[in-house]
Amino acid sequence: MNTKAPDYRLIGKPTRRIDGREVVTGRATYTQDIKLKDMLIGKILRSPHAAAEVVSIDLAPALALPGVFAALKLAEGKVRYAGQQVAAVAAVDERTAEKALSRIKVEYKTLPYVVDWEKARDASAPQVRDGKGNVEKFNEYSRGDVEKGFAEADVVVERTYRTAFEIHNPAETHGSVAYWEGDHLVVYDSTQNIHGVRDGLARTLKVPAANVTVIKKYMGGGFGSKLGLNEHTVAAANLARETRRPVKILLSRRDNAVCVGYRPSSLQTYKVGAKKDGSLTAFSLVNYASGGVGAGDEVSEPVVDIYKCPNCKVEEFTVFTNTGASRATRAPGHTQGALGLEGVMDELAAALEMDPLELRKKNYSTRNLGDTGLPYSTKGLDMCYELGAKAIGWERRNRKPGEGSGPVRRGIGVATSIWFGAGVPGTLADIVLYPDMSVEVVCGTQDLGTGTRTHMAVVAAETLGLEPKDITVKLGNSDYPWAPLSGGSLTTPSVAPAVRDAALKAVDRLKAVAAARLKVAADDVAMGDRKFFAKSAPEKTVVFADVYRDLRRETPFHGERTGYPGDAYAFNTFGAHFAEVDVNVETGRIRVLKHVAAHDSGQIINKLTAESQVVGAVTQGLSAGLFEERVMDDTTGNPVNPNLCDYKIATSLDIPEITPIFVDIVDTRLNNLGTKGLGEPPRIPSSAAIANAVYNAIGVHVREIPMTPQRVLAALKRKEAGS
Repeated sequence: MNTKAPDYRLIGKPTRRIDGREVVTGRATYTQDIKLKDMLIGKILRSPHAAAEVVSIDLAPALALPGVFAALKLAEGKVRYAGQQVAAVAAVDERTAEKALSRIKVEYKTLPYVVDWEKARDASAPQVRDGKGNVEKFNEYSRGDVEKGFAEADVVVERTYRTAFEIHNPAETHGSVAYWEGDHLVVYDSTQNIHGVRDGLARTLKVPAANVTVIKKYMGGGFGSKLGLNEHTVAAANLARETRRPVKILLSRRDNAVCVGYRPSSLQTYKVGAKKDGSLTAFSLVNYASGGVGAGDEVSEPVVDIYKCPNCKVEEFTVFTNTGASRATRAPGHTQGALGLEGVMDELAAALEMDPLELRKKNYSTRNLGDTGLPYSTKGLDMCYELGAKAIGWERRNRKPGEGSGPVRRGIGVATSIWFGAGVPGTLADIVLYPDMSVEVVCGTQDLGTGTRTHMAVVAAETLGLEPKDITVKLGNSDYPWAPLSGGSLTTPSVAPAVRDAALKAVDRLKAVAAARLKVAADDVAMGDRKFFAKSAPEKTVVFADVYRDLRRETPFHGERTGYPGDAYAFNTFGAHFAEVDVNVETGRIRVLKHVAAHDSGQIINKLTAESQVVGAVTQGLSAGLFEERVMDDTTGNPVNPNLCDYKIATSLDIPEITPIFVDIVDTRLNNLGTKGLGEPPRIPSSAAIANAVYNAIGVHVREIPMTPQRVLAALKRKEAGS
């Protein structure tokens, strides 16, 4: 299979966002910008208790307030976390709506609760779910014989790693605007899944899906928190139906922290065995994840897949607590798993007195399931290792972790990633050609701010021989051709091949029209420099404008993302990150100096937006690795840092030099462009690479993120104590 990237004119090159001017000038319309005639403001009353029984709700005092048009009861029976919906109102303005909430009378019978996931593991802890324990096994996997593998090992290392609860905190909080046109519901929603929200609303409200339209024009991020139908969206639709007026509900930053998800925590214990030469003999992983009233994340896919190892055993448990349910967060499970797996690989390398990068190369796999399953269709991880190591200056690292001296120690670390990113077959896109040479690309996908509009324009322009500015892109409407959610690195490998398919069909039609003018066979027609010409007689030409005019009317071409042989090959993306840090051993402060992110995500469509994805993901990984942690208050059952003042995130002053590298291996088995997803992959190993760089600097692994100064100093004390 030829995996070399074709010499495209536009694809793979840097192209400025076609909507960049609209975004930076404030002309782009976000859900929060929607203002409709006679629009009401909706507000939601939330439970202050982590566990309680709702005895009664009296809406009458709120409804008696002038300017209040509707009020709804949203809860009955038990509420199981602080922040759960209880009631909602719609009023003429925000102040009146807030006042109405304060007048709703709710009688609660408070119940025992537990918000600390470690306390929830105790058999005597309050039960979060009626009649069920708080700890439940939700994943297990095994291959080979791990006990035999450990017996065969020359070195066995066992370590435990922790990751914190991480809040999504998109720039644009969640929000919806709903209104009814007769029996037809229209919703503007800040969502990563317009078709999923449409279908969810239809089921919940018991109306035909054909009577629901969901629109998302622009969006300020989601990172997984906006993948499905939200309760506040349903409330807005019901309030709009009752009042027969548009209703807008916007969530606050506090709401963002308590009721629309977060990345679950993890407690991962790894045991790994290896021969003296570094060959892995066995892996075991026991993980406890906590996702509040929902399940935690499986973190085991990296240990199951990445490294060649014949024996592997995984057991994963979820721990329920009285906190809101977690949601998918950029690369769910994989980021936590990367921290643990890559940390134990570095600690194993130290025990073997081996270069950590050489240990990874020694156990390089060409098939999934630890080299026991399907062959990878393509895999460029070896190139990522090579190019990333060169860019960071891997030879400068400490040969032995912590061998430096002085108050500030420097270290370099590496970490590996694996992700899916194959895209969704069945994704649809239309190309519409007009006689005046204008071109539309239409797809019911959504742009989260990552550049989907631009990559659609690039693919269409490349195929049609035009420029991206010549293409009008229409997306963000559930009435457009179907596309999957934008999450899991699905968007580009789903949408771009569908656009390409439609554009190739359009080119075939244009060549047929040109052939009639040139009086040659259609297969003798070629295209270039905005002209069609006969390959057999290049002097015979016809300009684009004349061919488009011959179409006589707008002409649509339907494209579809086709399937791929998933039963014969494993289709994955890979990456290797390298980080360089300084650690002050007197204060515990970490400063990241440089971060190199090398990725194999197939054919890159737009290098500029791809680099933006990497820079954003590395920034998030640094932020989670050094700062981010939701903290709960045992005495109230509420978070103590549900805002951007007390919940620390990285700022521009914390961001190092970031170098994205793409190996551009085209996977022709996967789709007609050979492209794979890139949204998740650069987030996965970023925190782990920084943690391993800290280990290389100070000679002890912190083993918990965020690596706060206190935790760094505690690790150094552990090192001094020899534990």
